[in-house]
Amino acid sequence: MLRQVVPKDDRISSWCLEAPKTMIDLIQEEFIEGKELIQRIGAATALEARAGGINYAFAPCVAVVKDVRWNRCYESYSEDPEIVGRMASIITSLQGLPPAEHPKGHPFVAGRNNVIACAKHFVGDGGTEGGKNEGDTRISYDELETVHMAPYLDCISQHVCTVMASYSSYNGQKMHSHEFLLTDVLKNKLGFKGFVISDWRGIDRLKDNRDSEGAEYRVCAALGINAGIDMVLGRLDLVKFQEGLISLVEAGEVPISRIDDAVERILRVKFAAGIFEHPFSDRSLLDLVGCKLHRERAREAVRKSLVLLKNGKDPEKPLLPLDKTARKILVAGSHADDLGYQCGAWTVSWAGDSGRTTIGITILDAIKQTVGPETEVIFTQCPSVDTLSAHDFAFAIVAVGEPPYAENISSKAELVIPSDLAEMICSVADRVPTLLALITGRPIELKPEMLEKIDALVAAWLPGTEGNGITDVVFGDYDFVGRLPVSWFKRLDQLPMNPGTALYDPLFPFGFGLTYSPKMTTNGI
Repeated sequence: MLRQVVPKDDRISSWCLEAPKTMIDLIQEEFIEGKELIQRIGAATALEARAGGINYAFAPCVAVVKDVRWNRCYESYSEDPEIVGRMASIITSLQGLPPAEHPKGHPFVAGRNNVIACAKHFVGDGGTEGGKNEGDTRISYDELETVHMAPYLDCISQHVCTVMASYSSYNGQKMHSHEFLLTDVLKNKLGFKGFVISDWRGIDRLKDNRDSEGAEYRVCAALGINAGIDMVLGRLDLVKFQEGLISLVEAGEVPISRIDDAVERILRVKFAAGIFEHPFSDRSLLDLVGCKLHRERAREAVRKSLVLLKNGKDPEKPLLPLDKTARKILVAGSHADDLGYQCGAWTVSWAGDSGRTTIGITILDAIKQTVGPETEVIFTQCPSVDTLSAHDFAFAIVAVGEPPYAENISSKAELVIPSDLAEMICSVADRVPTLLALITGRPIELKPEMLEKIDALVAAWLPGTEGNGITDVVFGDYDFVGRLPVSWFKRLDQLPMNPGTALYDPLFPFGFGLTYSPKMTTNGI
């Protein structure tokens, strides 16, 4: 359980809810026919959270991703700040739509079917040097304001209740101690009236010596709270924290006015959310958890987020849509029958896992449900040459990608398909018309020789539990509508790479996406 510890035994608790469905990850949600679907996703998320007694969602992440080496890319929306700002409209579906006369910058939660939202991570976490998580964003203030800070204006205009500080630094100073940005800019200039919460043990990270028991932590606490942190999130002994903070106030190291301001902001949010009136879960909402309607929304989100990157070695002879009545098809790859891999991290557990971690439909399940009764589906993760030679496959669907990871835990930092999987893909594609589905949280390097061999390529991102959203599209019941929210690089040595830079030469540009119709969308976002 996470415990956000604040003065006077004032705390809010949340936990990882084992929900039977997982919505698609944020990186692809921009390209789903505007804001309407994400609004419905937000409303469903709020209802299911409240059913479990959760009144606070640490979302949305409004980082502007400027380097896909950052291993939290999948938590964000795009490399374009305008798009990130537009998609922050999920706040009004999480918290509810405030009346027109609601005071500017003040928190708002409509009722018991809504939750407190949190815009994060303030500010610049998507622009660190080298894409390093918890790294340093070294840019001018003008660039910080126009690129990374811009989406927070949209969040504040929608009366977001809370903002989480970033682990990262800005020009060498950690955000958790940055009084100018947290107080002078966010609270005073932008008019944010909710509360600022630290990231998990973010206060501790203000010093290299993370001694949360002794003198070093006292220094960290004073730095963070004086900078503008109102609520502290971390694994702390509550009594020791209270005693330490009281001693800081008594010593004059933290002004009592700073404590009063923090308490006022926290209470303002709690009153807005009705926590004192309705502190417990609403059991009447339990039947909505994982209900058919919410699963249909998740499935719709999957099919509208898929991006078609290649369809046929010859554009006049596309492989997709696939034939549901084919006599025999091959399904292969590490991600074809792994629900945990489809969902990624921040789902049932923090860093995610493989296997049947929750209830849902894998890509293989969905294929079997989609094809005709006479179609034979043969699945093997890594088919041998003998297997390929022994069967007359009409086509192959190969699903590979990244294993789940969170924050600094990433076994795929090199952003490439492992050599053994790449060899398997080429082996299959040499013998069978092949669709390659990439299950990833970000673009990865695609070798030219592999790209040449495969017949079709789909970026499926992290689709969550509803794998049938993929088969809805690749078998032709729906067309592709998704477009790339980030530029897809050719080689790792090109990174970072963004539109407008002198060396911008992507494999697939920002906004690219093919459809079944003759029309091809390469821009117009």
